[in-house]
Amino acid sequence: MPYSDAQCLRAREDFPALSRSLDGKPLVFLDGPAGTQVPDPVIEAQNHAYRMFNTNTGGEFITSRDLEEAMWRTRETVATFVGASEPASISFGANMTTLVFSLSDAFSRLWGEGDEVVISALDHEANRGPWLQLQDRGVTIREIAIDRQGYFDPDDMRSKINERTRLVAVNAASNALGTVNDLSLARELSREVGAWMLVDAVHYAPHIALDVQAMDPDFLLCSAYKFYGPHVGILYTRPGLLNSLPTNRLCTQISAAPYRIETGTLNHAAIVSIAAAIEYIAGWGEGNGLREQLVDAMGKIYDYEHELAAHYYQHVAAVPGVKIWGPDFSATPRSPTVSITSGKISTDDAVRDLGAQGFCLWQGHFYAQRVVELLGLSENGGLIRMGVSMYNTRSEIDRLLAAIERLPA
Repeated sequence: MPYSDAQCLRAREDFPALSRSLDGKPLVFLDGPAGTQVPDPVIEAQNHAYRMFNTNTGGEFITSRDLEEAMWRTRETVATFVGASEPASISFGANMTTLVFSLSDAFSRLWGEGDEVVISALDHEANRGPWLQLQDRGVTIREIAIDRQGYFDPDDMRSKINERTRLVAVNAASNALGTVNDLSLARELSREVGAWMLVDAVHYAPHIALDVQAMDPDFLLCSAYKFYGPHVGILYTRPGLLNSLPTNRLCTQISAAPYRIETGTLNHAAIVSIAAAIEYIAGWGEGNGLREQLVDAMGKIYDYEHELAAHYYQHVAAVPGVKIWGPDFSATPRSPTVSITSGKISTDDAVRDLGAQGFCLWQGHFYAQRVVELLGLSENGGLIRMGVSMYNTRSEIDRLLAAIERLPA
């Protein structure tokens, strides 16, 4: 059974935030790329943790053991979500940015003059800034060029990856343009020179089922709050690799994976609710076991989101004064994120106007600062971004289109 309009309406009942209104009109949450709303099972899972085992790990008493069991079960569930072979490959942090800084700090002890890191012009600053700081250690940073739709230039990628490359850090999908890049060339080239590959899957993970066995990264990061979960960062590390890294940690911290990069007491109640978010998504699918259900559900939800976003793309393109940035919807796969600029009105003014009408939208560069800079859009406030999630409806998209048509051309 496909994920349909009827199923979407049923799902909306699970998200309490969707009941909010402004001046008598329901709020329209099209800000999923910045963070989705959270369904009741996730809220209840976090509440349960606070009620039943609000303690720390490592204790010889029942609430501590309950917490440890819940934490390990969450690692198992996240491993299933990303397609990993073992839960010990899953580490948690405050957010993706913090985890990347922790990796960068570890790598700074391994690399120096003559070593190189390859990043892209497409990426979120969380997958650029920590690597750019390695220049202070003498590491050379090379940037892969992109075209105006956000696709990596393959010839430029080939020219930037060489025998001095130690890491290739790229994203799987653009949070600014909606582009989904094929990473097979980056994987091939990095393997040829013995470099690691790190993938920022933050914008990819909410829409397309991850499979680290097929993608074959050494490191992959995503954020649970982008797929109906809490504000927690997730790191997958190829089995055996994390144990070899000189991570910045206390002598009292467990030195083995997955704990080796987890500093201090974690946000346990939030972390254990990640499992509920993944199980919630899988609940819309069919199959034998969580992985099959999850892949089936995400495929169905992808089709639903893609259709809504394509509808928006097609109709907003016809609005006078509007320009769309990013690939059209003949591109497969593509994330359901569409960014525009609108005529003579600044991006800030446009989104302020739309926000007053109850539309939750983001404007600016969304931390993909380099992309907006290369597109020449920084001076006018960047982009107006709309992103579809599993709880959005055609009527909400049409309501937004009508509001955009009223903006100054």
